[in-house]
Amino acid sequence: MPVIAIGMPSAWELGVVLVIVLVIFGPGKLPQVFRSLGQGLKSFRDAQKDEGAGAPKDVTRAELPPVVGEEAHEVKTKEMA
Repeated sequence: MPVIAIGMPSAWELGVVLVIVLVIFGPGKLPQVFRSLGQGLKSFRDAQKDEGAGAPKDVTRAELPPVVGEEAHEVKTKEMA
Protein backbone atom coordinates (compact mmCIF):
# COMPACT_ATOMS: atom_id res chain seq x y z
CA MET A 1 0.00 0.00 0.00
CA PRO A 2 1.63 3.29 -1.05
CA VAL A 3 2.12 6.06 1.47
CA ILE A 4 0.69 9.41 0.42
CA ALA A 5 2.95 12.29 1.37
CA ILE A 6 1.37 15.71 1.46
CA GLY A 7 3.80 18.52 0.85
CA MET A 8 4.04 21.79 -1.00
CA PRO A 9 2.25 21.70 -4.37
CA SER A 10 4.39 22.02 -7.47
CA ALA A 11 4.03 24.83 -10.00
CA TRP A 12 2.08 22.52 -12.32
CA GLU A 13 -0.45 21.69 -9.59
CA LEU A 14 -0.86 25.37 -8.68
CA GLY A 15 -1.49 26.15 -12.34
CA VAL A 16 -4.23 23.53 -12.54
CA VAL A 17 -5.88 24.93 -9.41
CA LEU A 18 -5.70 28.47 -10.83
CA VAL A 19 -7.32 27.34 -14.09
CA ILE A 20 -10.14 25.61 -12.17
CA VAL A 21 -10.72 28.73 -10.05
CA LEU A 22 -10.72 30.86 -13.20
CA VAL A 23 -13.31 28.60 -14.84
CA ILE A 24 -15.55 28.61 -11.74
CA PHE A 25 -15.49 32.33 -10.92
CA GLY A 26 -14.62 33.88 -14.27
CA PRO A 27 -11.95 36.50 -15.00
CA GLY A 28 -14.12 39.45 -13.95
CA LYS A 29 -14.93 38.16 -10.48
CA LEU A 30 -11.46 36.74 -9.70
CA PRO A 31 -9.98 39.97 -8.23
CA GLN A 32 -13.01 40.35 -5.94
CA VAL A 33 -12.65 36.75 -4.73
CA PHE A 34 -8.97 37.20 -3.88
CA ARG A 35 -9.65 40.60 -2.28
CA SER A 36 -12.29 39.12 0.05
CA LEU A 37 -9.98 36.21 0.84
CA GLY A 38 -7.20 38.66 1.78
CA GLN A 39 -9.55 40.73 3.94
CA GLY A 40 -10.69 37.58 5.74
CA LEU A 41 -7.11 36.56 6.48
CA LYS A 42 -6.30 40.07 7.71
CA SER A 43 -9.27 40.12 10.08
CA PHE A 44 -8.30 36.65 11.36
CA ARG A 45 -4.74 37.81 12.10
CA ASP A 46 -6.04 40.97 13.79
CA ALA A 47 -8.35 38.89 15.97
CA GLN A 48 -5.43 36.68 17.00
CA LYS A 49 -3.37 39.74 17.98
CA ASP A 50 -6.27 41.19 19.97
CA GLU A 51 -6.77 37.92 21.83
CA GLY A 52 -3.10 37.80 22.82
CA ALA A 53 -3.25 41.35 24.18
CA GLY A 54 -6.17 40.46 26.44
CA ALA A 55 -4.53 37.42 27.98
CA PRO A 56 -5.01 37.15 31.72
CA LYS A 57 -2.19 38.48 33.87
CA ASP A 58 -0.73 36.71 36.88
CA VAL A 59 -3.10 37.06 39.82
CA THR A 60 -1.73 37.67 43.28
CA ARG A 61 -3.31 36.09 46.35
CA ALA A 62 -4.67 39.48 47.50
CA GLU A 63 -6.66 39.84 44.26
CA LEU A 64 -8.50 36.53 44.67
CA PRO A 65 -12.07 36.64 45.98
CA PRO A 66 -12.64 35.30 49.49
CA VAL A 67 -13.63 31.65 49.79
CA VAL A 68 -16.77 30.88 51.81
CA GLY A 69 -18.15 27.85 53.65
CA GLU A 70 -16.32 24.56 54.03
CA GLU A 71 -13.85 25.50 51.31
CA ALA A 72 -12.59 28.35 53.51
CA HIS A 73 -12.03 25.95 56.40
CA GLU A 74 -10.07 23.57 54.13
CA VAL A 75 -7.91 26.43 52.84
CA LYS A 76 -7.15 27.68 56.35
CA THR A 77 -6.19 24.20 57.59
CA LYS A 78 -3.91 23.66 54.58
CA GLU A 79 -2.19 27.00 55.22
CA MET A 80 -1.58 26.09 58.88
CA ALA A 81 0.02 22.76 58.00
